Amino acid sequence: MAQVKLNSAELKDFIKHVINNNRFIQGQGKVPTALNVVGNAGLGKTTIVSNLAKEEGMQFVKINLAMIEELSDLVGFPVKEFQIGKDTPDGLKTKWVTEMEAELAVKAGFKLTGARRTAYCAPEWISGKGESGILLLDDYTRADPRMIQACMDLINTQEYISWKLPKDWTIILTTNPDGGDYHVNSMDVAQTTRFISCDLKFDVDCWAQWAEETAMDGRCINFILKHPEVVTESTNPRAITTFFNAISSFEKFEDNLPMIQMIGEGSVGADMTSLFTLFINNKLDQLMSPKDIILHDNEDYIVGTLKSTVGRGDDYRADIASIMSTRIVNFALAHFKTNPMKSEVIKRFEKLVVDEIFAIDLKYMIVRNLINGNKQKFQKLMLNDKVMEYTIR
Repeated sequence: MAQVKLNSAELKDFIKHVINNNRFIQGQGKVPTALNVVGNAGLGKTTIVSNLAKEEGMQFVKINLAMIEELSDLVGFPVKEFQIGKDTPDGLKTKWVTEMEAELAVKAGFKLTGARRTAYCAPEWISGKGESGILLLDDYTRADPRMIQACMDLINTQEYISWKLPKDWTIILTTNPDGGDYHVNSMDVAQTTRFISCDLKFDVDCWAQWAEETAMDGRCINFILKHPEVVTESTNPRAITTFFNAISSFEKFEDNLPMIQMIGEGSVGADMTSLFTLFINNKLDQLMSPKDIILHDNEDYIVGTLKSTVGRGDDYRADIASIMSTRIVNFALAHFKTNPMKSEVIKRFEKLVVDEIFAIDLKYMIVRNLINGNKQKFQKLMLNDKVMEYTIR
């Protein structure tokens, strides 16, 4: 199955395009295109889609197909419908109505044509919904084959026999890879050609930004930035988040290593836990927080501590410098999204960029990402000629 590999930020842009393009083609009388997001467990596929719906002000319906046992919960209950008609100057005009409606229609002058069919009432999950929304068919390939079969027409036409989705709805599927590691149903070409597929991949920079925004323990963020290779199919971001949340109440990790070891082995496994213990023993969990770097009153103390931590010349720690610069940018973008920007903070950033703390490539990254992330708040940085150099590099 052809598909493109995207990180979480790229996936959001991709979904936005599909939604906007669906509006365009639906205006031409065409059926909106569905999207299948493939990815390992724990990458955040469902969360990305639900958050995007909220950001775009769209209605959101999630159906976990693997948990549905009754087909009627998905497609609605079957009802008998009768065709009625009425003579008009243009000939006989017909429509389909329920049995109860048919009795009333006959009394109102309509006549039964003799035709009848089995139709379906709109299911509860879509009843009453208006225009503009996302229907998420979660864990699509984990569902009973009957459910998958019932979804095929819905995905292809946005209709199911006698009801249809409102205008401006996009259908999105989430699935796990069909590579033998997951208990999923394989899809044949009759199914895969009904939608566009994309593969969600783990990206440590996107993860670090999300972790900062959700106020994850900074010591744990530092660890993943130092060792992104620990994120695997089995040790996925969801398991890692569970581990980090379970130890975040410890004020000092080094004083609680036995308990951290037990929690780690029960959530992310022995290998990652051992590496995390080594990280603690090397004091890397005690790196200065980005909040202190940006907001602490004593600038000389901050700059001096940073320089001694990062080092210079042959002692320069590129790995630590990369961690610190990434944390500084992500914290700043998250914090100043809702907090005012003071002149002394701008001066602090100027100091961090101009002074001999970070390598040139990291200085460029800091300035570029701050400006791109929130130009309104950080555009004053460009008034400094030396800082300006890193925006046009």
